[in-house]
Amino acid sequence: MTKLFISDLHLDPSRPAATEAFLNFLKGPARSATDLYIIGDLFESWIGDDDPNPLYQGITAAINEVAQAGVRCFFMAGNRDFVVGEDFLQRAGMTRLHDPALISIGHTSVLISHGDIYCTDDLGYQRYRRIVYNPVIRAIYDSLPFFMRSWVVNRIRSSSQSNIVFKPPKIMDVNPAAIENALKEHGVNIMLHGHTHRPAIHEFQANGSPAKRIVLGDWYKEGSVLRWDEAGPKLETLPF
Repeated sequence: MTKLFISDLHLDPSRPAATEAFLNFLKGPARSATDLYIIGDLFESWIGDDDPNPLYQGITAAINEVAQAGVRCFFMAGNRDFVVGEDFLQRAGMTRLHDPALISIGHTSVLISHGDIYCTDDLGYQRYRRIVYNPVIRAIYDSLPFFMRSWVVNRIRSSSQSNIVFKPPKIMDVNPAAIENALKEHGVNIMLHGHTHRPAIHEFQANGSPAKRIVLGDWYKEGSVLRWDEAGPKLETLPF
C-alpha cells in the first residue's frame, strides 16, 4: 500500500520547470503507488474544460496514462481550479473528491481537504469564496464564451495577486479552532491539506486527544509529495 498526495502545483505555461517535474513524477514515482491524490490547485488557473492550450491537453493525457497503468487517481478542486469539470476528469481518468473528504489509509481514517475552507481568519477571501462557489454564479460563468471566461479568470487572478501583498501571513493560514472543529465533526484525529504552502507534520492536542495535521508543500522551487505507506506518512521533495 503506497498512497501519494500532492497539491499546489500551480501548473502554467509560464512555469515549464514545474510541468517537467510533474510529468517526470507521473512517469516514475507515481507508477509505484496504489493511489494518487491531487488535492487542489493542480493548475494556476482553469478557464474551462474546453481550454485548447496544448500544455493542459498533455497533462490530461499523462495523468490518464497513470490511471491506465492501474493507479487509482483522485482529484479534489482547489481555489485556483474549482471550475474543473467532468469532461476533464473523464479524459484524465480521475475520480472527483468533494472537499473535505474522509478516506481510509490502512486502518486509519484521514480527513483530506485543499485547506482554504479552514482559513477562516481571512474574512475577505471567505466572502469571495461564497460568491464564486454560488451555484447561480457558477452557472452564469459556465454559460459564457471562452474568451469572456478567460477575461474573468485573468481579472480575478490579477486582483488576488494584488490583495495578497497586503495580508498578514497569519490570516492566510488555517485557523486552529476550525481544524479542531472539523476533526471533531468527522470523528478523526488526522487531517491532511494543502493551500498554505507550508509543508510540515504538526502534532497537537485536539478534543482532548493526540492529533496530527499534515500540510503539503507547493511546486514553485521543488516538488512536494507526501508518501504514505506501511511505515506511515513522510514528506518528500523532488528537485527541479
